[in-house]
Amino acid sequence: MKKLLLVLFSSLLISFTASSAIDVFEFDNDKQEEQFKELSQTLRCPKCQNNTISDSNAELAKDLRVKVYEMTKAGKSKDEIVDYMIARYGNFVTYKPPFTVATSILWLGPLFVVLLGFSVIIFNSKKKTQKVTQSEEWDAKKEARLKALLDEKNGDKQ
Repeated sequence: MKKLLLVLFSSLLISFTASSAIDVFEFDNDKQEEQFKELSQTLRCPKCQNNTISDSNAELAKDLRVKVYEMTKAGKSKDEIVDYMIARYGNFVTYKPPFTVATSILWLGPLFVVLLGFSVIIFNSKKKTQKVTQSEEWDAKKEARLKALLDEKNGDKQ
């Protein structure tokens, strides 16, 4: 009997936690619902770093979902909601931050790394080409000297 009560109690606890994780939002029309879904998939949770507010279970993400819902229900446009979130949480809340002085390293950093990599490769290949050219000249001089020494040595044995 105790085992049955324990199983029943634990199943109730699990069902309560599962039901608390599901947010149910009701909208006036399909356009509002679509806008809410799109915004909740494109806004980033400031706490979770790389999760959208719809994917995150953090309290901040839940609050952001509620705020997006309220603003959507109030008739705010997508741009107005995104501008509000940027004003409150910064450019980090969007996955595509605008190009500003502060975000220029995010936009130009990868390009700089690629250009730096190509310039190092080109510099090293030119350096190796110069070494090969210099070693060929060196080999020609040394080979002439070596032939002279061999001829001299062969001349002594004969």
